[in-house]
Amino acid sequence: MPNWIDALAGLQARGEAGVLVTILEERGSTPRNAGSKMVVTASALFDTIGGGHLEFKALEIARRLLAEGTLQPHLERFSLGASLGQCCGGATVLLFEPLGQAQAQITVFGAGHVGRALVPLLASLPCQVRWVDAREQEFPAQLPAGVSRVLTDDPLEEVEHLPAGSYCIVMTHNHALDLELAAAILARGDFAYFGLIGSQTKRARFEHRLRERGVDAAQLQRMRCPMGLPQVKGKLPVEIAVSIAAEVIATYNADFGQHSARHEPIARLLPRSRRQQAQQG
Repeated sequence: MPNWIDALAGLQARGEAGVLVTILEERGSTPRNAGSKMVVTASALFDTIGGGHLEFKALEIARRLLAEGTLQPHLERFSLGASLGQCCGGATVLLFEPLGQAQAQITVFGAGHVGRALVPLLASLPCQVRWVDAREQEFPAQLPAGVSRVLTDDPLEEVEHLPAGSYCIVMTHNHALDLELAAAILARGDFAYFGLIGSQTKRARFEHRLRERGVDAAQLQRMRCPMGLPQVKGKLPVEIAVSIAAEVIATYNADFGQHSARHEPIARLLPRSRRQQAQQG
């Protein structure tokens, strides 16, 4: 288990929100001394303030603060007796410090001409971008800040490591690979956004094949294909990239509370694009 200092560094590098929990005061017998710390994220726990019911309760409070999106510190006093399931008999005060705001985690599969136009646009947003391709020569010599290159012969393996709530954009040079990535992303089902480059014809073909693999209709409706805002027209790579980036921004704003429709699915927020997208790149 990484210590809390390493955990904080990791959160900062990934642009992930967390809560630093500190034992601020101790009286009598307590599991750990004042100054002990742990870091809580939406899906992980780093270090410890002593375990047991106290730590479980602290974890619950920290994740509630994360869900509420508050950045205000919070103090909580606990008596370590029967009501908390502890037998220490002492008392402790915990300080909860929310750290940072969650950033969108975007993974772009494909470094073709549309990908090269799209990634710099995404990099200018409050997000972390992972750019995946097997072709080293397709990546530019200099990557924008906030973008990490993932050079791999097995892009499918990257789907397994995506954080929950990821934004997934599939635009590889290979239709068969696009299909496999689509199946893997839909099978996980915990994405915030999934866009697949292509036309309505490609969507119909992929839907048929994905249904044969057992993907249900509700999940298929979450797949944006064609992706991008229909109001942004054009077939040039930069025009398609702007259209896709605009749709990602709309989804991001909904997810992170910029609009009242925060929890509505993207299908309700935006009309389906009927524009034929250019040949994938």
